[in-house]
Amino acid sequence: MFSTKNPSPQQLSAITAVIIAIPISVGIYYFEPIWWSSVICFVIIFAGSYGLILFMVQRFVYRKIKLIYKLIYQTKASKREEFYYKNILPQKSIDDVRQDVETWAEQRKAEIELLKQNEVYRKEFLQNLSHELKTPIFAIQGYVDTLINGALENPEVNRKFLGSTSRNIDRLVNLVDDLDEISKLERGEQQLYKENFIIQDLVKDVYDSLLINADEKQIKLIIKKGCEVPLTVFADKEKIRQVFINLIENAIKYGKQNGTVEASAYKIDGERILIEISDDGNGIAEEHLGRIFERFYRTEFARSRKVGGSGLGLAICKHIVEAHQQAMHVRSAIDVGTTFGFTLETKRD
Repeated sequence: MFSTKNPSPQQLSAITAVIIAIPISVGIYYFEPIWWSSVICFVIIFAGSYGLILFMVQRFVYRKIKLIYKLIYQTKASKREEFYYKNILPQKSIDDVRQDVETWAEQRKAEIELLKQNEVYRKEFLQNLSHELKTPIFAIQGYVDTLINGALENPEVNRKFLGSTSRNIDRLVNLVDDLDEISKLERGEQQLYKENFIIQDLVKDVYDSLLINADEKQIKLIIKKGCEVPLTVFADKEKIRQVFINLIENAIKYGKQNGTVEASAYKIDGERILIEISDDGNGIAEEHLGRIFERFYRTEFARSRKVGGSGLGLAICKHIVEAHQQAMHVRSAIDVGTTFGFTLETKRD
């Protein structure tokens, strides 16, 4: 179909050939008014002009366009691509080619932006990793130097310093273990051993294991009223236990004195169960919510409190949930509290 807006090379050549052939044929008829002679001249001039113009367009214009496409895809042309260049590409209008190039340019721009973001993320990660490693290492170095320089002979000091050194070594070991855990999760090397279990029972087990931490701040660990009905999920029980430990520990750390940590579970459809862990602590500012699942990322409040942990807990939680082909989310408001939620597959028969 003829298009006046975006003519193909063949249409463009035909239009140009007609424009050339008509005045020449009319001129021949004017000087020698034999109609069949003018028609023959028109056909010959049209055919010759059409062939020459089409050859020039395909030879020089679309040859350059072919090079542009090769540059865009940056690959050596396969037989399929060569067929495309020879047969399909010449059917495209210049405007179609322009749109393809603009689309390619937008894709490259998006890729460059992503690379820049990844580079910033990489630098922040290395900086945070360095900070997390240097803190216990410098502490250990300080305690050991002090002991070597004479404190080892002082019974009132040496046991205290050795205890502090041991705690910082444990911190380093935990950090390395967490890094190893998250690396395996990211590479998909951690196998999941899924089974049916009641999610409320697992929450209660984790509550019992963290009861001492909660009692220090007089925080109540409860299951939300109306969510006591047992719900069975199909998941890796020990991996989900790790998720609960991280989330509930955080809720206790950042929860307010005499506050409450509340777990809830809901059947949202026939295939998934929604589990949420909520606290009534200080909350998280909106500008931090999009990044709290990044490795080592901490809000300013978390840094000022100087609480323990490797800074990898939420990242590990997110990877464990995603390994179950499910999603994790967070809601928070300053001075109201924070809720972390994730879904799990309902029980299988």
